[in-house]
Amino acid sequence: MKWRMEWRPEVRPWEVAPISRGGSIARYLGCLLISALVWSQTWGFFQRAHWWVVALDLLAGVVTFALVSWRRRRPLAVALVTAVIACASATAAGPATLAALSVATRRRWPHVILVGLATVVSGEIFSRWTHAPSDNRLLDLSVTIGFVAALMSWGMYMGSRRELLYSLKERAEQAEAQQELRTDKARGDERARIAREMHDVLAHRISQVSMLAGALSFRTDLSAEQMREHAGLIQSQANRALDELRAVLGVLRDRTSGELMDRPQPTWADVPALLAEARVGGTQVTLDDQVIDAATLSGATGRTAYRMVQEAVTNARKHAPGAVVRIEARGGPDEGLALTIRNPLGFGDVAAPGSGLGLVGLAERAALSGGTLEHGRERGEFVLKAWLPWTP
Repeated sequence: MKWRMEWRPEVRPWEVAPISRGGSIARYLGCLLISALVWSQTWGFFQRAHWWVVALDLLAGVVTFALVSWRRRRPLAVALVTAVIACASATAAGPATLAALSVATRRRWPHVILVGLATVVSGEIFSRWTHAPSDNRLLDLSVTIGFVAALMSWGMYMGSRRELLYSLKERAEQAEAQQELRTDKARGDERARIAREMHDVLAHRISQVSMLAGALSFRTDLSAEQMREHAGLIQSQANRALDELRAVLGVLRDRTSGELMDRPQPTWADVPALLAEARVGGTQVTLDDQVIDAATLSGATGRTAYRMVQEAVTNARKHAPGAVVRIEARGGPDEGLALTIRNPLGFGDVAAPGSGLGLVGLAERAALSGGTLEHGRERGEFVLKAWLPWTP
């Protein structure tokens, strides 16, 4: 098993990447050129040799040309076999060179050294067989070794370059995929933000419109002046809902800076105005504000608290029309902001339909800011309790 692992080591992707048809043709033309050069150097030997020697040389060359097409599957085996055949065949010199070069591109030192030695030995044997004894065999051997060393070095350089190009391509593909994931996440986050803003902004207005329209549907004792007044309130709330919808969907972010371009977001200081507007719409609501140093509360925490109060008032208007909503706010820089909102359980049939997602969104907001939110029924009341950290 150990021998098999060394004989065919794990193949890396850039070593078996497809070669274009033009690249394959260029490689085989290079093999033919090398074989032709070797033939030109040994032409005198083949002129003196028997015809069957030439025929065997050509046949061996055809075999090696066919065999070299397997060099990417069995690089070491093909390189050694072609080197052995090249010991006695000039035509096999080209395929043997290509096979040795292919082994070198994989940059595995044991294989490179083995094939390099085999190529040097093959060249020496072929030279001694086809040429007359030379007076300077050491020079001939040095030339052969230098050629093989240059060949293997060039092959290792090509392999290193292939690996580099492959790694750069892979990094580019990974970066593109990660950028696409980041874009999808940013798009999803933006959609979630828009959905939360639309719910927080529109639910409050639409619930008022629904309550006023529902009152008109069963009140038969209203005068014409009162009917016009209620219709004006409905129109006013509907118009404000449209304005706030445009603020959410109009221009969400600046294209250059990425900053939000819609209207300033509400904070805790806007809660009294929110409750005053709710009272105008017919909701009974009280506020016990015992918050210390409210001016130092951060905009994010104040906005979260504002949305909680807004959602609680909206839910009370939907599910318990006519009920009194009691809001208690406590806290300061040292203890955080605590909210308790109560209203009796629902009665009547004027409530607008609810999505059931408002409290889920509030829980997400509280968790993102590092706070907590609890809600449920207690002694005939619906109670919402929240705590938010005080961040200046």
